[in-house]
Amino acid sequence: MLWDAVIAMTVFPALALGWFGVQRLTRAFARRYPEFGPARQEGTGCGKSCLCAVSDRCDKREQKGRGG
Repeated sequence: MLWDAVIAMTVFPALALGWFGVQRLTRAFARRYPEFGPARQEGTGCGKSCLCAVSDRCDKREQKGRGG
């Protein structure tokens, strides 16, 4: 039982730090190669979990309305 707690206290912070590292790498890549556009952050823009129904401005929703 003690080992489970030790594992949890090391794995969860390691995963969080790993995720921050991935975000840092994607931002650095976007700075190095601006022709690919800015790095997209999770929860922003019009992706699968977009809140286009409540947003005033959503490019994908506007395109769908024009028959696209």
